[in-house]
Order: sequence, then C-alpha cells, then structure tokens
Amino acid sequence: MTPRSERSTASLDTAHFDRLWSDEDDPWGLESTWYEDRKRALVLAALPDPRYRRAFEPGCAGGALSVLLAPRCDELVCTDVAAEAVDRARARLADQPHVRVQQTAVPADLPDGPFDLVVVSELAYYFDAGDRAALWDGVRERLEPGGTLVAVHWVREAPEYPVEGDAVHDELAGLDGLARVAEHREADFRLDVLARVPPAPRSVAQRVGLR
Repeated sequence: MTPRSERSTASLDTAHFDRLWSDEDDPWGLESTWYEDRKRALVLAALPDPRYRRAFEPGCAGGALSVLLAPRCDELVCTDVAAEAVDRARARLADQPHVRVQQTAVPADLPDGPFDLVVVSELAYYFDAGDRAALWDGVRERLEPGGTLVAVHWVREAPEYPVEGDAVHDELAGLDGLARVAEHREADFRLDVLARVPPAPRSVAQRVGLR
C-alpha cells in the first residue's frame, strides 16, 4: 500500500478499487453524506441543456449520480472497473432500459461515440499523465460538435493519487478542441463545463433563445 505521505506515480489499478469495495460498504461516502448529495445537485444544475440524446459516465461507482442523470438522457452508458460497483449500479438502474452499465477500464476501453454529454466525476486524478491524456483524447473524439463535457473533482490534498484535482482541471483548461462554458470552485472541489468546439460555445441563455 502506498504511504499517504508519498504520491503514487502510476495509475491506480483495478485491484485498488476492488479492495475498496470489498473493505467498505460505501467507499468515499457517496451514499451517506450531504457533501455528496449537494455536489450531485450542483452537477445536475450545471448541465447546460435540459435533455441529452446519448450520454457517457465513466467511473460510475454504484450509480448514485447515474440514477439522477438517467431521466435527462435518451440513452446513458455507464462504466466502472470494479465488479461490485457495476453490480450495484446495474441493480439500481435495472428498471431503466435506456441505461447500460458495463464493467470496463478506461481509458483503455471506451464505448463508441458519438455522445452529446460526457460526465467525468471524481475519476481523472486516479490516472497518470499518459492515461489522463488518453482519456481526454478519447472523450474529445467521441463528443459530437457542441457536445458537453462535465468534469468535477476533489481538490484537497490526496497524496495517494497520481495528481491533485486542481491539476486535472488546469489541464482541461489548456486542451485544444474544448472551451469552457461554466465553472464552479469551492475549497473542496472544482466543477467545469466545457463544450466541444467548433462551433463556438453557447451560454444557457443563448441555448434557449435569450439575448
């Protein structure tokens, strides 16, 4: 196990997440804290469109965010690397036939696009620089022109991860082919909404025809 005082230099592997789900009923407090409930509400409120044709959520864990995204999507593809997480998400979403939950490892195995929404929540800081680059490249390739990427990550110190959350969002700000539509920052996390460009990004008011 990596000492908390030392930063990992490699992407965290499947075994790491399998151990977490084996050792704890609710890793990261996703199901049991107001912090996570509120953050999910902010993610939903940040979506610039009321509905999406085809969405992708990698690293869906037990589906706590997925079940809230589902009513706003015609089709939703969710993935996670951990078998227990996938089992829980599938059980939670079993009554929603437009949602597909797959056990796959990103960025090595990404579903085929195109998507008009990708939500990357508390995921990218588990990857080293090469895997993060592959993830963002894969997301950009699968996002249709004008499609939305939502990224949200914990930004407090986490030395067991290859990179801090702030660095993840700073990287995103510099990527070609994406432009920021909205951002939200707190002491605990950052949330960015980006659009695949071209075309030029549009604000929520512009999307609904307001000047």
